[in-house]
Amino acid sequence: MGGSERIVLFVCTENRFRSQMAEAYFNAMAPPGWRAVSAGSKPAEEVHPNAVKLMLEEGIDISGKKPKPLTPELQRIAEIGVVVCGESESGTCPTVYTRYVEHWEIPDPARMSLEEARKVRDEIKRRVVDLIERIKRGEVPPARRQRLSLKLS
Repeated sequence: MGGSERIVLFVCTENRFRSQMAEAYFNAMAPPGWRAVSAGSKPAEEVHPNAVKLMLEEGIDISGKKPKPLTPELQRIAEIGVVVCGESESGTCPTVYTRYVEHWEIPDPARMSLEEARKVRDEIKRRVVDLIERIKRGEVPPARRQRLSLKLS
């Protein structure tokens, strides 16, 4: 991963549906100098077949993608971490340690019908587009705060 490249890390538990779609959307529309990576705290063996189908409908092929583990190294290099799963998922949603973190609370489409999962896909796309627009405007990640230096006399 390039030194000047800025990374967005999309995270969920199994890295087989939501985070894979978010990564694919972001990379298809990424602002210059930015790239997305996705990972999971308990990665599955393969990307969910419905995730592949739904992204093919959008003209994006993720069939060759493999779920990856969430590592300290990924968190270290990422500027933005986006947790796409929700706290309602019985405490399995991973904690991410990046400079800036967002929680999207996207429902798990793995057990949904294709039609219901399509709505989740569309919501992920909407949020990715919003994140990209905020990055372009310089709103995220927020500027590093200057430390206040006080001199007592």
